[in-house]
Amino acid sequence: MAVKLDLLTKITPSIASSAEASVEYAAGHKNMLQLIELRWIAVIGQITTIAGAILIFDINLPLVHMLQVLACLIAFNIASHLRWHERRPVANSELFMALLVDVATLTVLLYLSGGTTNPFAFLYLLQIIISAVLLEAWSTWTIVVITLVCLALLAMFAQPLALPFDHARGIASLYVQGMLICFALNAALLVIFISRISATLRSKAALLADLRQRAAEEDHIVRMGLLASGAAHELGTPLATLSVILGDWKRMPEFRDNPDLREEIAEMQTQLKRCKSIVSGILLSAGKARGESAVRTTIHTFLDGLAEEWEERRQAPHFEYENRIGDDLPVAFDSALKQTIDNLLDNALESSPDWVRLDASVEDGTLRLVVTDRGPGFAPAMLAQFGKPYQSTKNRAGGGVGLFLVVNVARTLGGGVVARNREEGGAEVTLTIPLAAIALSGEGEHV
Repeated sequence: MAVKLDLLTKITPSIASSAEASVEYAAGHKNMLQLIELRWIAVIGQITTIAGAILIFDINLPLVHMLQVLACLIAFNIASHLRWHERRPVANSELFMALLVDVATLTVLLYLSGGTTNPFAFLYLLQIIISAVLLEAWSTWTIVVITLVCLALLAMFAQPLALPFDHARGIASLYVQGMLICFALNAALLVIFISRISATLRSKAALLADLRQRAAEEDHIVRMGLLASGAAHELGTPLATLSVILGDWKRMPEFRDNPDLREEIAEMQTQLKRCKSIVSGILLSAGKARGESAVRTTIHTFLDGLAEEWEERRQAPHFEYENRIGDDLPVAFDSALKQTIDNLLDNALESSPDWVRLDASVEDGTLRLVVTDRGPGFAPAMLAQFGKPYQSTKNRAGGGVGLFLVVNVARTLGGGVVARNREEGGAEVTLTIPLAAIALSGEGEHV
């Protein structure tokens, strides 16, 4: 059992790592899309600026060469968009190279339009800030060094822009107006895109936290299953011994000739068989995969039989069961799912010994089971932590494990569990399971 526990403890983190990789993949693709959109805005802005400088301010610019640079940038962005559709993770190196292309394009355009005398040279800050948000530390500092080198080279080799540097005119100066426009562009783009990138990072962090929580819960379930399996194995021997002793007692004259003792022995044997059945169920659930332990049946047969068996076993005084499912679909139910529904009914009966109700229906391809009671309902703190281990109103050690298992079994099958307090009093717990997770589409299909 210790070997199994060690193996499953190693498997659980690997599953979590796979899920985390999926989150990283989604976040990388979102960030790449942000850069693509920002690049389209840059192309439109640069074309508008070039047209305004030539047509409105009559500034002489090498239009052909600048349009050639923009054509290359457009081609690169189209290629980036095609790459974005591929099902491959976006690495830090790809984002780094994309930002280098943006820096190189801006450098060439500035070289053709005045170098550091162009007020739009401050757009380098936009590239640096975006790299600080998206890239690893070494990549960001590399971008910083490259932009500094580019600025130095522009100051040394670029031809100054033919603008009068009449700063004394204040807002009327073309250079000051260009600086104000550059500042407004930088500020607007940073607010828009940094906010979106930050939202992506927060969403990624929240998803990773949720995945780690699920991994911890699944690890908890694995350990509980192994402990239950070990306990069931240990109980097998004493139960078998008790069965033999009771069989011997039943044949002894002292017990055989006494009707009261014979009746008590029969009741003990009945309860012993029930214990054996519970132990067998634990071993089946803990030791077999779903495809091996699933029972082929129909949805009506399973649910009707489960409700009848539960009512008889628990001797619930007022148990109402309504099956509103139309077609009797062929399905496969395993012992874990049966125990899940039993747990919901048991919890309802403990809260409301006088009345429990189970409603079954199918809506939009989903099996919907609603368990209702007339008890005190859930405390607000309990609803907020519903399905977490050891969250229970029962004052006993280990309480709350049943609902914890219910939530995780439902989640494993692609469904969910929702709890609420009814306005008229009592609680309502809804278990939903996609029919695709339990349905049999063919006679020979394995579940």
